[in-house]
Amino acid sequence: MALGGGNWASQNKVLPGTYINFISAASVSSAVSDRGVVAMPLNLEWGPDNQVFEVTAQMLQNESLKLFGYPYNHAKLKGIRDLFLHAKSAYFYKLNKGVAATNKYGSAVYTGALGNKIRISVAANVDEPSKFDVTTTFDNVTVDEQIAITKSELKDNDFVKFSPGLTLEEDAGTPMTGGTNGDEVTGTEYQAFLDKIESFSFNVLACTSTTSEIKGLFTAFTKRLRDEVGVKFQTVLHQKSDADYEGIISVENEVADSDAQVSDLVYWVAGLQAGCAVNKSTTNEVYDGEYSVKTDYTQVQLASALQNGKYVLHRVGNGIRVLDDINTLLTVTEEKGKDFSRNQVIRVLDQIAIDTAMIFNNRFLGKIPNNESGRTGFWNALVDHHKELERMQAIDTFDTANIVVAQGDSRQSIVVTDTVKPMDAMTHLYMTVTVN
Repeated sequence: MALGGGNWASQNKVLPGTYINFISAASVSSAVSDRGVVAMPLNLEWGPDNQVFEVTAQMLQNESLKLFGYPYNHAKLKGIRDLFLHAKSAYFYKLNKGVAATNKYGSAVYTGALGNKIRISVAANVDEPSKFDVTTTFDNVTVDEQIAITKSELKDNDFVKFSPGLTLEEDAGTPMTGGTNGDEVTGTEYQAFLDKIESFSFNVLACTSTTSEIKGLFTAFTKRLRDEVGVKFQTVLHQKSDADYEGIISVENEVADSDAQVSDLVYWVAGLQAGCAVNKSTTNEVYDGEYSVKTDYTQVQLASALQNGKYVLHRVGNGIRVLDDINTLLTVTEEKGKDFSRNQVIRVLDQIAIDTAMIFNNRFLGKIPNNESGRTGFWNALVDHHKELERMQAIDTFDTANIVVAQGDSRQSIVVTDTVKPMDAMTHLYMTVTVN
């Protein structure tokens, strides 16, 4: 071919021809990222120690015994089941650090009192008497069987770490003992969780603690990451309406269950907020969890709750519903107007921040030149993303002129200005009926 063609980096081509750089908006993912992830510390009697571990709704159903030491339908897992009614996945962290149960065969995989429910039995194999069948039970449920093995073939399982050099002999069953849940959890353990969770991505952080110290710790963490680091999420706490911050949701209701903390409604609200789509609101959402929720409020008390930044559930007929999808922001400024107290608005703004960072970091950072063509490519990606939000009815009346991508103060930087109008759900009906 006589004519030149292809991409160009500088205007120095020798052959006549057409040189085109393609920066396609379609090549840049402008999709709205998924929601549904919760991060939460727990007091547990069993489970991974000193690490953040991920659990999905399916894992909870299929592996609850291995993960938490209880079957899926056990009362001890009520809160976690409530969380997964609307959340897709969760990052959990075991706060308490106890002692692992042991016996002559080894030790429990995790610390905690539930390790005392482990029992190891050994029987001679019927077909090969020189070999053994080793069975591990957890709370009388068989969780592992190793058939026709020698001591060198014995392998650790999900519940037991076997000691090296064991002598296998017939044993009707030896329980493990000495497992404990550890001392009372303090702020040190909560801080360790926050230090570890900072590197994870999630939509909602949650904590059921009722102590002012711990709630203050989570509030400060949320403000720092949202305002200084740029990590966008909201935190659900119990009766923390004095936070006066759009990143904190304060659950007002208590639960009446004798086997629960008064703050355990936090589980359901956290899952609901995390799973709520960017174009939806939790206002008027029906409580579909397992707790007995206290809702004995008067109309005056409900009005006062909303005016004071409290996320409250109330009784409507035979059901219990979310009164209004608000956070704790009360102080209105020029930078943060009243709309910032609406969680749906915050979800939209956080979504834009999260997706913009993903688009820039994954497709442009260090890869695309900071010239007019490169900036146009980034502008196209943001426009497509905002059009998708408009199509979803998350924002209203979007105009492409509302996004401007310009050269920054340095050759490496760009400056973006963006104007959006977040949507919110209908909450008030004002109607005049004229009778002739």
